[in-house]
Amino acid sequence: CAWSIERPPGDTAGCTFCHTSSEERCSTCHQRHQFDPAVARHSEQCKACHWGKDHRDWEAYDISIHGVVYQVNKWNPQEFDFSKKLADADYVEPTCQYCHLRGGHHNVQRLSTVYTSMGMSNADRGAPLWKEKRETWVSACDDCHSPRFARENLQAMDEACKDAGLKYTETFKVAENLMLDGMGEPVPKDLAPDWSGQHIWS
Repeated sequence: CAWSIERPPGDTAGCTFCHTSSEERCSTCHQRHQFDPAVARHSEQCKACHWGKDHRDWEAYDISIHGVVYQVNKWNPQEFDFSKKLADADYVEPTCQYCHLRGGHHNVQRLSTVYTSMGMSNADRGAPLWKEKRETWVSACDDCHSPRFARENLQAMDEACKDAGLKYTETFKVAENLMLDGMGEPVPKDLAPDWSGQHIWS
């Protein structure tokens, strides 16, 4: 992402494992040393990249009700038969792959949500492009839930993102005003709150 380009190397080191040319590599998800579709169908395959302070996807899934049921039952072949193709899967709870690779296709972005990172402009959720993505998103939830349930949760997430975006903007403005008033001196490297010493105003 453009917003990551000038961040310190310590912040972006994890990104380069996937976000070079490896989006096109089979081994990103299937493992080079154990190339087995059944292995690639486990949610932990996504955890290799999608976790940590910059994108807490794994953490969000793992503590959700879907993630908890997955962790409890993932070794039970009656609940999760990873030998089946995703198109034939009848998991007791959705995995990352069940939703994002729905039906067995390999375009992960097809079923991604349309949320942006903190501080970036909110997507126009009424735009035709987003409307189509959101309808696809709701249709995935329809496998187990009612359409009303899925739409209400999507609306709740919209509101949460809107509120978080406003709080981010307010907080950034406070810091900006401190800098303009000469009160926002950078923290000395040995006292910086981050282990790398890089999170200072410059």
